[in-house]
Amino acid sequence: MARKRTKSGNKSKRRYGQSAKKTVGNAVHRAKRGTLKAGKGRHPKAKSRKQAIAIGLSEARKKGAKVPPRPRH
Repeated sequence: MARKRTKSGNKSKRRYGQSAKKTVGNAVHRAKRGTLKAGKGRHPKAKSRKQAIAIGLSEARKKGAKVPPRPRH
């Protein structure tokens, strides 16, 4: 009988955890509603989807979710 070939340890190779996914989804939802704030100054609204995702990832890092570190150039 032939064995199925599967990748072993597939779950451990995930870059982002489940709570990070929820936090980013929540941030994108708030951006669509217009309540997501970008920055501290006069509280401007987030302009783009990429900006909303970046804010969501930042919030997830602050919560301690499994998220890779921010790329530094």
